Amino acid sequence: MVRHVFDSYALLAYLRDEDGADAVQTVLEQASRSGNNVQMCEVNYAEVQYMIRRKHGADAWAHIAGVLPGLPISFVAAGRELSDWAAEFKARHKMSLTDAYAAALAKKFKAELVTGDAEFKPLADEIKIKWLC
Repeated sequence: MVRHVFDSYALLAYLRDEDGADAVQTVLEQASRSGNNVQMCEVNYAEVQYMIRRKHGADAWAHIAGVLPGLPISFVAAGRELSDWAAEFKARHKMSLTDAYAAALAKKFKAELVTGDAEFKPLADEIKIKWLC
């Protein structure tokens, strides 16, 4: 069974019904059926929150915050081990720190990272990636 990690791109695509939302929905449905939640770093959660708040406002975030607990997503704290792996990815690749955390989480869980963010292309030999578009 394939485990999945969401980066911010994946969750935002789903929440905003953008390109890739159907593929994210499929991953969520599989996770729900299997009981094997999708993993997401709390750093990426924070990025989703600030992007929704900035673009759509606090009321939109309040609605989403009410929906998230019903999704089969487990939010993982950015502890020391994950931070070390994220720093290592960030040091070797041109990518945002939040993306480095998503990559680190995929590495930690030997999971497939669900994304459409081109910043992850250089990591295709290091982690499994499910491209949304």
